[in-house]
Amino acid sequence: MKLPIFIADAFTARAFRGNPAAVCLLEDKLDEDVHQKIAKEMNLSETAFIRKLHPTDNFTQSSCFRLRWFTPASEVPLCGHATLASAAVLFYKTKNMNSTLTFVTLSGELKARRAEDGIILDLPLYPTQPKEFHEVKNLIKSAIGDTLVQDVCYSPDTQNLLVRLSDSYDRSFLETLKVNTANLTQVENTGKVKGLILTLKGEPAGQTQAFDFYSRYFAPWVGVAEDPVTGSAHTVLSSYWSQQLGKKNMHDLFGSLDAEDQSQGLVHGPRHLLQGFRDHIYSPGAGESENMSYRQ
Repeated sequence: MKLPIFIADAFTARAFRGNPAAVCLLEDKLDEDVHQKIAKEMNLSETAFIRKLHPTDNFTQSSCFRLRWFTPASEVPLCGHATLASAAVLFYKTKNMNSTLTFVTLSGELKARRAEDGIILDLPLYPTQPKEFHEVKNLIKSAIGDTLVQDVCYSPDTQNLLVRLSDSYDRSFLETLKVNTANLTQVENTGKVKGLILTLKGEPAGQTQAFDFYSRYFAPWVGVAEDPVTGSAHTVLSSYWSQQLGKKNMHDLFGSLDAEDQSQGLVHGPRHLLQGFRDHIYSPGAGESENMSYRQ
């Protein structure tokens, strides 16, 4: 069996930055276990599988596709960066002629459209609800010890726990914070939490660019210790920080990598938009890799 598999870096304008995702193009259905085996072998945070909806469809002219995401351990209902990577492969590798692509997923229909400097992805916006600290104290203590916590919220739609660190901390503290993920699956084994978001209020503009908030994302429950740049986490972060800051347009420097994710129109209705920049898509061949950089 031969399948075309690409690796694309999302949320970056430079090669080998941002968050890489594998993208597999499927002409026909695969056995369920094969999806997982491929994702495990790729060993990236997510592997995306794009499949034609109808036998007469093709990757150059069709505008609507089935899309699924797998971590090395399991299938997940939503992945932002792998969706951007999928759109990049279709737009820039298979030369899809459409300006907007629709992906049919477990989270409903997602749209990705061409932009002058990248791809804009339309994602759902998931609200959070307050969570009592004592209910998740053991999980938080296991992950970050005695680090001061200002707020805790939970997103039932994504099963993400959002932990806002004290405003007394700065960006460098979050970037260098040692987070213990080794025991989290044992501490939290109810199945209610699938991801941990650590976030921090941004700082005003000074010598460096201002960001409204910072964040890091951990998901050992699905086989990902830390995901460097996660669009799906922003479906929760956007909802939370929009309410906290009273803003509709926000900028976030996501994670300890210098990978900028500029979000636009975050609270327009029930969805929000993420803009990602694509660069460096490569397709492994037999014993070698063909490296290609794309810039517009």
